[in-house]
Amino acid sequence: MQHLHTANTLEDMHEIAKEIASNLPQYRIVLLKGELGAGKTTLAQNICQILGINESITSPTYTIVNEYEVPNGSKIYHFDLYRLKKTEELQGFGFLEYIDSGNPCLIEWPAIAEKYLTDQPLLEVTIHKTTEGREIEMIFNTQNA
Repeated sequence: MQHLHTANTLEDMHEIAKEIASNLPQYRIVLLKGELGAGKTTLAQNICQILGINESITSPTYTIVNEYEVPNGSKIYHFDLYRLKKTEELQGFGFLEYIDSGNPCLIEWPAIAEKYLTDQPLLEVTIHKTTEGREIEMIFNTQNA
């Protein structure tokens, strides 16, 4: 299933984040794709805020993964895999354990990890910059499960 959205304002991004957050129980692996500056981190920040996380949400560019506690006691993991060059680096910080934890995972720059994500439902979000704002394509992929 595919959804297309246009986001010309931050409020539009927040509405799209609401849709993503409402689908996290079924699609807890969210792949955030797009060029530098497309809005992947902004979207992740909005999703976390919708889930009730009040702390500062930043891109895990150097830490690779940030962990946030949701008010209901569960966790959400936010990854930025941009700097990784080899799939072996995923094992070095326990990527597979995070993915298998049952908690939502927001993954920026997921290409290096996609071969490990073939056995569960995914929500693939691709953000394209336009002259007016962003076009956001969401693909709900249940064929992996």
